[in-house]
Amino acid sequence: MRTTLALDDDIFAYARERAKRERISIGQAISKLARDGDQLRAASMGQPMPVTSKYALLPQRGEIITTEHVHDLLNQESV
Repeated sequence: MRTTLALDDDIFAYARERAKRERISIGQAISKLARDGDQLRAASMGQPMPVTSKYALLPQRGEIITTEHVHDLLNQESV
C-alpha cells in the first residue's frame, strides 16, 4: 500500500540505515520497525537496538567466551 508519512528525522535516518544494512526498501524497513515497537522506541531514544537473533545469548563484547559459556548455551538449546 502506498501512503505518505511525516517522520521525525532521527526515525527516518534509522530506517534508512536499516534498509541499507538489510538491502531492503525504506518502506519495508519502516514496516519491520512498526511490527517491533521495542526497536523503534530504542532508536527514537538513542539507545542501542536490542539484539533479536538467536545469538543474543552470547556474552557482552569484551568478555572472553569460555567453555562454560559454550556448555551453558548448549544446555539452553537442548531444553
